[in-house]
Amino acid sequence: MYQRAGKRVLDLTVVILTVPLWLPLLIIVAVWVRMRLGTPVLFTQTRPGLHGKPFRLYKFRTLSQRTDADGNLLPDAQRITPVGALLRATSLDELPELWNILRGDMSLVGPRPLLLQYLPRYNTTQAQRHSVLPGLTGWAQVQGRNAISWEQKLALDYWYVQNQSLGLDLKILIITLRKVLLREGVTATGEATAAEFMGSPNGTPEPEALVAPDGRLRQPE
Repeated sequence: MYQRAGKRVLDLTVVILTVPLWLPLLIIVAVWVRMRLGTPVLFTQTRPGLHGKPFRLYKFRTLSQRTDADGNLLPDAQRITPVGALLRATSLDELPELWNILRGDMSLVGPRPLLLQYLPRYNTTQAQRHSVLPGLTGWAQVQGRNAISWEQKLALDYWYVQNQSLGLDLKILIITLRKVLLREGVTATGEATAAEFMGSPNGTPEPEALVAPDGRLRQPE
């Protein structure tokens, strides 16, 4: 029942009741991005949602438009601006995704919406992350976000899909607030965000070998 209807009720209730908190902040950040980075203020990109169906994702722009001598955009690490770095560290760049939640493209909690080109790179187990709506935050985010490997993140997503519940979603939301305040796990070492997922090599452990029954990552022996 929760997965079919309760989750949507939770999303709408939380987002609508907190409008007085996030709407002024969204406006302030939009003005700040416009003044410091110019236009466009929003970064939009097509991402895969429920069952891999594409939708338009909205975020605040955090990268400059710097290019190399041939006119190609520089790597993210070279285009991230101080404003963008602060927005990412505080997760304020994610605020426009509340519109995606209101539209029903996303949920408050679920596997993060990744890139369309990743779809054929998932193995059968990893692909199950698309059996639920993508989320503003998720179990993988509160267990390490960009500071853990792709195989670990996707295993955590699979565990969430198999164990989602109201209690788990509320737990993730509470932990997310703490993680955001402490700015934990925002970037991977040496990267502006996370390296591109190129697919898991043959012999990658199944989720049960990476994630304990309680949903936490297993520690190397």
